[in-house]
Amino acid sequence: MDTSLNSRVSRLVAIALAAAVTASATSVSAQTYRLSEADGTVHFTNAPTDPRYQRLAGFTSGTAAGWLKLPGGDPSSYMTEIRGAAERYGVPEQLVSAVIRVESAFNPRAVSSKGARGLMQLMPETASVLGVRNMFDPYENIDGGVRHLRGLIDRFGQNLPLALAAYNAGEKAVTAYQGIPPYPETRDYVTRILRLFDASGDGPSAASTVIYRTVAEDGTVVYTNIPPNGRR
Repeated sequence: MDTSLNSRVSRLVAIALAAAVTASATSVSAQTYRLSEADGTVHFTNAPTDPRYQRLAGFTSGTAAGWLKLPGGDPSSYMTEIRGAAERYGVPEQLVSAVIRVESAFNPRAVSSKGARGLMQLMPETASVLGVRNMFDPYENIDGGVRHLRGLIDRFGQNLPLALAAYNAGEKAVTAYQGIPPYPETRDYVTRILRLFDASGDGPSAASTVIYRTVAEDGTVVYTNIPPNGRR
């Protein structure tokens, strides 16, 4: 092999190695998260178990698509907090459990893509109004979440579907649409919670897994589990 060919081959090998190193580095950084503690300790991981972890530059998957994926929790671990808040604010214990299951799967460290946190997925602004200082504390989060839900139930005249829709989409959205907003996420959210609440034996009935909206001649909006014209 002549010298010029050797030189070209050497350059090609060097380029290939450089590309491989770059690709490898990119792959690693795309899976790496960084957490800085108050005492200056810095942690790196490719499997974050704390919502304070921040993904490094170049990360393009995982939590960027939505939730910070954490394993679900054990419902029995929070029954004392759930029962206490349910009694304090007059909300069915089974309803609280249903909301938590749909909101966070009983994971006290859950964080949504929009920033909602904890078992009952409180937004920072809502938590502040409710006086919740640590959204990851089960007692504080459940107490604040149930108090918020109680307020929405009262706000919407004991209409549970509307209160749940407001918990998910906000009071303004429910008021603006004069009913459950036409958001697929919100409608699915309400249905899932009512289904779980129903299964507990305290809900209205199994048929309420589908909610129908009708408007009377006087403009009254009615929500029911009975389909229009008797058709499902």
